[in-house]
Amino acid sequence: MIGADVAHAAALLRRGNVVAIPTETVYGLAGNALNEASVTQIFTVKQRPSFDPLIVHIHNLSQLNDLVAEFPEQAKKLADCFWPGPLTLILPKKEIIPDLVTSGLPFVGIRMPRHPLTRELLQKLPFPLAAPSANPFTYVSPTTAQHVEDQLGDKIPYILDGGACEVGLESTIVSFAESKPKVLRFGGISKERIEEIIGPVDEQISSSNPVAPGQMDKHYATSKKLQIVSTARELMDCHGCYTIGYGEGDFEYNLSPTSNLEEMARNVFAALRLADESDATLISVCLAPEIGLGRAINDRLRRASR
Repeated sequence: MIGADVAHAAALLRRGNVVAIPTETVYGLAGNALNEASVTQIFTVKQRPSFDPLIVHIHNLSQLNDLVAEFPEQAKKLADCFWPGPLTLILPKKEIIPDLVTSGLPFVGIRMPRHPLTRELLQKLPFPLAAPSANPFTYVSPTTAQHVEDQLGDKIPYILDGGACEVGLESTIVSFAESKPKVLRFGGISKERIEEIIGPVDEQISSSNPVAPGQMDKHYATSKKLQIVSTARELMDCHGCYTIGYGEGDFEYNLSPTSNLEEMARNVFAALRLADESDATLISVCLAPEIGLGRAINDRLRRASR
Protein backbone atom coordinates (compact mmCIF):
# COMPACT_ATOMS: atom_id res chain seq x y z
CA MET A 1 0.00 0.00 0.00
CA ILE A 2 1.32 3.43 -0.99
CA GLY A 3 0.36 6.57 0.92
CA ALA A 4 1.58 9.72 2.64
CA ASP A 5 0.26 8.98 6.16
CA VAL A 6 3.23 9.54 8.46
CA ALA A 7 1.24 8.63 11.58
CA HIS A 8 0.27 5.27 10.04
CA ALA A 9 3.88 4.55 9.10
CA ALA A 10 4.98 5.42 12.65
CA ALA A 11 2.35 3.11 14.16
CA LEU A 12 3.51 0.21 12.00
CA LEU A 13 7.13 0.78 12.96
CA ARG A 14 6.27 0.93 16.67
CA ARG A 15 4.62 -2.49 16.29
CA GLY A 16 7.86 -3.92 14.87
CA ASN A 17 6.91 -3.86 11.19
CA VAL A 18 9.10 -2.62 8.34
CA VAL A 19 8.05 0.30 6.15
CA ALA A 20 9.49 1.83 2.98
CA ILE A 21 10.46 5.47 3.47
CA PRO A 22 11.57 8.29 1.16
CA THR A 23 14.90 10.01 1.58
CA GLU A 24 16.67 12.57 -0.57
CA THR A 25 19.00 9.76 -1.79
CA VAL A 26 16.88 6.65 -2.49
CA TYR A 27 13.89 4.94 -0.86
CA GLY A 28 14.82 2.93 2.22
CA LEU A 29 13.37 -0.17 3.86
CA ALA A 30 13.10 0.92 7.48
CA GLY A 31 12.72 -0.85 10.79
CA ASN A 32 13.45 -0.16 14.46
CA ALA A 33 17.26 -0.13 14.59
CA LEU A 34 17.24 -1.23 18.25
CA ASN A 35 14.91 -4.21 17.72
CA GLU A 36 16.60 -7.34 16.36
CA ALA A 37 13.29 -8.79 15.16
CA SER A 38 12.61 -5.70 13.05
CA VAL A 39 16.16 -5.67 11.69
CA THR A 40 15.84 -9.36 10.80
CA GLN A 41 12.74 -8.51 8.74
CA ILE A 42 14.80 -6.01 6.72
CA PHE A 43 17.37 -8.67 5.83
CA THR A 44 14.64 -11.20 5.04
CA VAL A 45 12.53 -8.93 2.81
CA LYS A 46 15.57 -7.72 0.87
CA GLN A 47 17.21 -11.18 0.81
CA ARG A 48 20.28 -9.32 2.01
CA PRO A 49 23.19 -11.30 3.48
CA SER A 50 23.86 -10.64 7.15
CA PHE A 51 27.51 -9.76 6.44
CA ASP A 52 26.42 -6.49 4.76
CA PRO A 53 25.85 -3.84 7.48
CA LEU A 54 22.98 -1.35 7.65
CA ILE A 55 22.86 2.43 8.17
CA VAL A 56 21.02 3.93 11.16
CA HIS A 57 18.93 7.07 10.56
CA ILE A 58 18.43 9.81 13.15
CA HIS A 59 16.79 13.24 13.20
CA ASN A 60 18.75 15.04 15.91
CA LEU A 61 22.42 15.20 16.90
CA SER A 62 21.49 14.60 20.54
CA GLN A 63 20.55 11.02 19.62
CA LEU A 64 24.21 10.27 18.97
CA ASN A 65 24.92 10.25 22.71
CA ASP A 66 22.93 7.03 23.05
CA LEU A 67 24.25 5.36 19.89
CA VAL A 68 27.97 6.04 19.52
CA ALA A 69 30.90 5.86 21.90
CA GLU A 70 32.92 8.58 20.23
CA PHE A 71 32.26 11.52 17.90
CA PRO A 72 35.62 12.76 16.55
CA GLU A 73 36.09 16.45 15.83
CA GLN A 74 36.46 15.90 12.08
CA ALA A 75 33.23 13.90 12.04
CA LYS A 76 31.50 16.78 13.86
CA LYS A 77 32.73 19.20 11.19
CA LEU A 78 31.22 17.05 8.43
CA ALA A 79 27.95 16.65 10.34
CA ASP A 80 27.74 20.41 10.92
CA CYS A 81 28.24 21.02 7.21
CA PHE A 82 26.23 18.23 5.56
CA TRP A 83 23.55 17.03 8.01
CA PRO A 84 20.73 16.68 7.32
CA GLY A 85 21.85 15.36 3.96
CA PRO A 86 23.40 12.50 1.95
CA LEU A 87 26.33 11.73 4.28
CA THR A 88 26.85 8.63 6.45
CA LEU A 89 29.49 8.64 9.21
CA ILE A 90 31.00 5.37 10.45
CA LEU A 91 31.58 5.76 14.21
CA PRO A 92 32.33 3.48 17.22
CA LYS A 93 29.03 2.02 18.35
CA LYS A 94 27.53 1.57 21.80
CA GLU A 95 26.09 -1.77 22.89
CA ILE A 96 22.53 -0.53 22.38
CA ILE A 97 23.05 -1.06 18.62
CA PRO A 98 22.44 -4.77 17.85
CA ASP A 99 25.37 -6.59 16.26
CA LEU A 100 23.01 -7.63 13.46
CA VAL A 101 22.83 -3.99 12.32
CA THR A 102 26.62 -3.72 12.03
CA SER A 103 27.30 -7.31 10.89
CA GLY A 104 29.22 -7.84 14.11
CA LEU A 105 31.54 -4.87 13.54
CA PRO A 106 32.24 -2.46 16.43
CA PHE A 107 31.32 0.55 14.27
CA VAL A 108 27.96 1.80 13.03
CA GLY A 109 26.94 3.97 10.08
CA ILE A 110 24.83 6.98 11.14
CA ARG A 111 22.97 9.35 8.84
CA MET A 112 20.52 12.24 9.25
CA PRO A 113 18.25 12.26 6.16
CA ARG A 114 16.96 15.51 4.67
CA HIS A 115 13.57 14.43 3.30
CA PRO A 116 10.80 16.28 5.21
CA LEU A 117 8.42 13.29 5.46
CA THR A 118 11.06 11.02 6.88
CA ARG A 119 12.28 13.71 9.27
CA GLU A 120 8.69 14.06 10.49
CA LEU A 121 8.46 10.29 10.84
CA LEU A 122 11.70 10.03 12.82
CA GLN A 123 10.51 12.76 15.20
CA LYS A 124 7.41 10.68 15.99
CA LEU A 125 9.46 7.63 16.99
CA PRO A 126 11.34 6.87 20.24
CA PHE A 127 14.00 4.94 18.31
CA PRO A 128 16.23 5.42 15.24
CA LEU A 129 15.60 3.56 11.99
CA ALA A 130 17.85 1.09 10.23
CA ALA A 131 17.19 1.49 6.51
CA PRO A 132 19.05 0.10 3.50
CA SER A 133 17.64 0.71 0.02
CA ALA A 134 14.13 -0.72 -0.48
CA ASN A 135 14.89 -3.21 -3.24
CA PRO A 136 15.98 -6.84 -3.57
CA PHE A 137 19.66 -7.21 -2.72
CA THR A 138 22.09 -6.20 -5.54
CA TYR A 139 19.30 -4.79 -7.77
CA VAL A 140 18.93 -1.17 -8.89
CA SER A 141 18.00 1.14 -6.01
CA PRO A 142 14.48 2.68 -5.98
CA THR A 143 13.97 6.42 -6.41
CA THR A 144 10.15 6.48 -6.41
CA ALA A 145 7.44 4.80 -4.33
CA GLN A 146 6.30 2.93 -7.44
CA HIS A 147 9.76 1.38 -7.82
CA VAL A 148 9.35 -0.06 -4.32
CA GLU A 149 5.80 -1.22 -5.02
CA ASP A 150 6.90 -3.02 -8.17
CA GLN A 151 9.35 -5.24 -6.30
CA LEU A 152 8.46 -5.30 -2.60
CA GLY A 153 4.81 -4.24 -2.55
CA ASP A 154 3.55 -7.72 -1.61
CA LYS A 155 6.14 -8.13 1.14
CA ILE A 156 5.72 -4.96 3.23
CA PRO A 157 2.61 -3.31 4.75
CA TYR A 158 3.24 0.31 3.74
CA ILE A 159 5.25 2.55 1.42
CA LEU A 160 5.47 6.17 2.55
CA ASP A 161 5.32 8.19 -0.68
CA GLY A 162 7.51 11.28 -0.71
CA GLY A 163 7.77 11.71 -4.47
CA ALA A 164 10.87 11.24 -6.59
CA CYS A 165 14.18 11.36 -4.73
CA GLU A 166 16.04 14.65 -5.00
CA VAL A 167 19.62 13.27 -5.13
CA GLY A 168 19.02 9.83 -6.66
CA LEU A 169 22.24 8.18 -5.41
CA GLU A 170 22.95 6.72 -1.99
CA SER A 171 24.80 8.68 0.68
CA THR A 172 28.55 9.16 0.71
CA ILE A 173 30.08 7.06 3.50
CA VAL A 174 33.05 8.37 5.49
CA SER A 175 34.61 6.09 8.10
CA PHE A 176 36.23 7.21 11.33
CA ALA A 177 37.14 3.66 12.33
CA GLU A 178 40.85 4.47 11.89
CA SER A 179 43.05 7.45 12.69
CA LYS A 180 42.60 8.97 9.21
CA PRO A 181 39.10 9.42 7.72
CA LYS A 182 38.34 7.17 4.77
CA VAL A 183 35.64 7.31 2.07
CA LEU A 184 34.03 3.87 1.81
CA ARG A 185 31.34 4.75 -0.75
CA PHE A 186 31.03 7.56 -3.26
CA GLY A 187 27.59 9.15 -3.09
CA GLY A 188 25.54 12.32 -2.97
CA ILE A 189 28.41 14.43 -1.60
CA SER A 190 31.63 14.43 -3.62
CA LYS A 191 35.00 13.49 -2.15
CA GLU A 192 36.18 16.97 -3.15
CA ARG A 193 33.55 18.61 -0.92
CA ILE A 194 34.49 16.30 1.98
CA GLU A 195 38.14 17.30 1.62
CA GLU A 196 37.24 20.98 1.55
CA ILE A 197 36.00 20.58 5.14
CA ILE A 198 38.48 18.15 6.76
CA GLY A 199 41.43 17.91 4.36
CA PRO A 200 42.74 14.84 2.49
CA VAL A 201 40.98 11.52 3.08
CA ASP A 202 41.80 7.97 2.04
CA GLU A 203 39.34 5.82 0.10
CA GLN A 204 38.43 2.12 0.07
CA ILE A 205 35.48 1.75 -2.27
CA SER A 206 35.41 -2.03 -2.83
CA SER A 207 35.74 -4.97 -0.47
CA SER A 208 34.91 -8.68 -0.62
CA ASN A 209 34.26 -8.40 3.14
CA PRO A 210 32.21 -5.17 3.29
CA VAL A 211 32.51 -2.82 6.25
CA ALA A 212 29.85 -0.50 4.79
CA PRO A 213 26.94 -0.81 2.35
CA GLY A 214 27.63 -0.64 -1.39
CA GLN A 215 31.16 -2.07 -1.31
CA MET A 216 30.47 -5.39 -3.04
CA ASP A 217 31.86 -5.70 -6.56
CA LYS A 218 28.47 -6.55 -8.09
CA HIS A 219 25.70 -4.24 -6.97
CA TYR A 220 22.95 -1.94 -8.34
CA ALA A 221 22.62 -4.48 -11.16
CA THR A 222 19.98 -4.92 -13.84
CA SER A 223 18.82 -8.39 -14.84
CA LYS A 224 19.89 -7.66 -18.44
CA LYS A 225 23.55 -7.40 -19.36
CA LEU A 226 24.90 -3.87 -19.11
CA GLN A 227 27.92 -2.79 -21.12
CA ILE A 228 29.93 0.40 -20.64
CA VAL A 229 31.28 2.31 -23.63
CA SER A 230 33.78 5.15 -23.78
CA THR A 231 31.99 7.68 -25.97
CA ALA A 232 28.53 8.82 -27.01
CA ARG A 233 29.41 7.87 -30.62
CA GLU A 234 29.73 4.22 -29.57
CA LEU A 235 26.23 4.44 -28.09
CA MET A 236 24.80 5.70 -31.38
CA ASP A 237 26.40 2.77 -33.20
CA CYS A 238 24.90 0.21 -30.82
CA HIS A 239 21.94 -1.28 -32.70
CA GLY A 240 19.35 -3.23 -30.72
CA CYS A 241 20.65 -1.81 -27.42
CA TYR A 242 18.87 0.35 -24.90
CA THR A 243 21.23 3.31 -24.83
CA ILE A 244 21.76 5.61 -21.85
CA GLY A 245 23.80 8.75 -22.45
CA TYR A 246 23.97 12.46 -21.76
CA GLY A 247 24.63 15.71 -23.61
CA GLU A 248 23.89 15.92 -27.31
CA GLY A 249 22.83 12.66 -28.92
CA ASP A 250 19.91 10.43 -29.80
CA PHE A 251 19.65 8.01 -26.86
CA GLU A 252 16.78 5.94 -25.49
CA TYR A 253 17.37 7.78 -22.21
CA ASN A 254 19.25 11.05 -21.90
CA LEU A 255 20.38 11.49 -18.30
CA SER A 256 20.96 15.20 -18.83
CA PRO A 257 20.91 17.08 -22.17
CA THR A 258 23.14 19.72 -20.56
CA SER A 259 25.53 17.14 -19.02
CA ASN A 260 24.64 18.36 -15.52
CA LEU A 261 26.04 15.87 -13.01
CA GLU A 262 23.32 16.46 -10.41
CA GLU A 263 20.63 15.80 -13.00
CA MET A 264 22.48 12.70 -14.20
CA ALA A 265 22.74 11.35 -10.65
CA ARG A 266 19.04 11.97 -10.07
CA ASN A 267 18.09 10.01 -13.21
CA VAL A 268 20.56 7.13 -13.43
CA PHE A 269 18.67 4.51 -11.39
CA ALA A 270 15.35 5.31 -13.11
CA ALA A 271 17.10 4.96 -16.47
CA LEU A 272 18.51 1.55 -15.54
CA ARG A 273 15.07 0.34 -14.46
CA LEU A 274 13.43 1.48 -17.68
CA ALA A 275 16.21 -0.16 -19.68
CA ASP A 276 15.67 -3.42 -17.80
CA GLU A 277 11.93 -3.31 -18.58
CA SER A 278 12.51 -2.63 -22.29
CA ASP A 279 12.51 -5.14 -25.16
CA ALA A 280 16.23 -4.64 -25.74
CA THR A 281 18.52 -7.55 -24.94
CA LEU A 282 21.50 -5.36 -24.05
CA ILE A 283 21.88 -2.09 -22.13
CA SER A 284 24.66 0.23 -23.26
CA VAL A 285 25.74 3.23 -21.21
CA CYS A 286 28.43 5.89 -21.36
CA LEU A 287 30.33 6.82 -18.20
CA ALA A 288 30.07 10.30 -16.70
CA PRO A 289 33.06 12.62 -16.37
CA GLU A 290 35.22 11.25 -13.51
CA ILE A 291 34.81 14.32 -11.29
CA GLY A 292 32.49 15.25 -8.41
CA LEU A 293 29.23 13.31 -8.52
CA GLY A 294 30.46 11.66 -11.71
CA ARG A 295 32.59 9.37 -9.56
CA ALA A 296 29.52 8.10 -7.72
CA ILE A 297 27.55 7.66 -10.96
CA ASN A 298 30.40 5.69 -12.54
CA ASP A 299 30.86 3.59 -9.42
CA ARG A 300 27.23 2.44 -9.67
CA LEU A 301 27.49 1.76 -13.40
CA ARG A 302 30.70 -0.24 -13.08
CA ARG A 303 29.25 -2.42 -10.30
CA ALA A 304 26.05 -2.92 -12.32
CA SER A 305 28.07 -4.13 -15.32
CA ARG A 306 29.95 -6.87 -13.45
